[in-house]
Formats: sequence, C-alpha cells, structure tokens
Amino acid sequence: MLKIAVLLSVLACALAGTIPDGLLPQLDGRIVGGYETSIDAHPYQVSLQRFGSHFCGGSIYSHDIVITAAHCLQSVDAKDLKIRVGSTYWRSGGSVHSVRSFRNHEGYNARTMVNDIAIVRIESDLSFRSSIRAVRIADHNPREGATAVVSGWGTTESGGSTIPDHLLAVDLEIVDVSRCRSGEFGYGKKIKDTMLCAYAPNKDACQGDSGGPLVSGDRLVGVVSWGYGCGDVRYPGVYADVAHFHEWIERTAREV
Repeated sequence: MLKIAVLLSVLACALAGTIPDGLLPQLDGRIVGGYETSIDAHPYQVSLQRFGSHFCGGSIYSHDIVITAAHCLQSVDAKDLKIRVGSTYWRSGGSVHSVRSFRNHEGYNARTMVNDIAIVRIESDLSFRSSIRAVRIADHNPREGATAVVSGWGTTESGGSTIPDHLLAVDLEIVDVSRCRSGEFGYGKKIKDTMLCAYAPNKDACQGDSGGPLVSGDRLVGVVSWGYGCGDVRYPGVYADVAHFHEWIERTAREV
C-alpha cells in the first residue's frame, strides 16, 4: 500500500487537512507480518506491470475487467501496461495480457486520496480456472471487527529493496470509518466516507500492494489505497470502499 515511514515533522503537517507531499503514492511495497500463499487461494489477484516489473496489484472483476487503484495509473499509457494473472509469482507463470483501456474515477484526488479506484479493460478475455477467478464486489460494508485478507507482492521489511517473487497475504480486521477517524488512531478527518480501514497489530499492506484486494466474506470490500507507515499501531491501512463504489464499478466496467 502506499504506506510510507513518517517523520514526526511530517506528521505535524498531516493535521492540515491534505496528505503532505512526502505521503503521496509510492510504487514499491510490501506485506508486513504476512505469510506466503498461493494464487489458488487468491485467484482474483493480478500483477500490474510496466516494462517487465510489478508495480501494483489488482482484482479480477470479470473475464476482461480488473479493478485497481487510481493512483496506480497516473501518468501511465495503456500501451505500456501488462497484467499477469493466474500465477503465485509475479515474474513468471500464468498468462500475461495487454491492456486495451482504463479509466480512473473522475473524482480522484491525489492529495486527499478520495475516490482512489480505477477500472482496467484487458485486451483479450481471461479463461477462468482454479487459478483465475473473478471476485464478487461488496454491496455493503462488513461489520466492525470482521476478518479480512489482503494479498500482494513486495518486500517483507521496512526499507527493503528486493521484491520477492512469491505472493504474500496478511489477515486483518475491519475498522469502522467512525472509529478509524476517532482519537484512537491518528488520521482524524482525513478518513472520508469513501474509505475503509483494516488493522491488526504489526500487520499491514504497503506500497507495492497498492490497488490490490482486501477481501472479507468472499467479497472484494476494499482496494489498497494509502496510510502512514506500515504496521504502525496508530495508523490502520486505508482502502477505497468498494461498496460505496459499487454502482460506479458496474457502470464503468460497461463503458471503459
């Protein structure tokens, strides 16, 4: 997820109402406190790639549509994108597909991170099997404390520079929006109604997991978006709230 180590001086700036420049999206990342998993356990997971390198995750919505984060697709041309599906390893296996087009949410704001969601249309239809499946999207939010899992590829320690090939996952709990913006945590009013939070002590998604799936009850409930630090007890991971965007996803998937 776009989670970045935050200096105390930057935290002071964070109270001003927008995300400081130092907290804008970063495209290298990690799963914190997670475990190795397989694509068969998360067959909706995809790797977005540019020039042969993984930079963001995504979720299969249909035979030719992937859901990801809008911040992943800034200053990017569709012709430069590839999507690997059906593999536990982002470097190999499964199949790689070109991108026909994509659309970021019209209301996406890179400073406040509201509406951080995008739709990608793949050039050729996917053939579903045990390692390639669509995930249903949520039409309502899971309850406070519901279990959820986030998956992706990335380094496994803060400051790490090597991205492992193997898919990782971490188990979290849903944090209600009102609680996430309360004094229990450090975000305050930066948490908007279009966002969803998830948390577990010393566990988290991080930068390169951006755009990837947060799944609860076999439904896609969140898209990895942003946060302060990685696994910081004061700052849960923040996700685009899929239930909020349910109608937008359905409409845009038809139009893109």
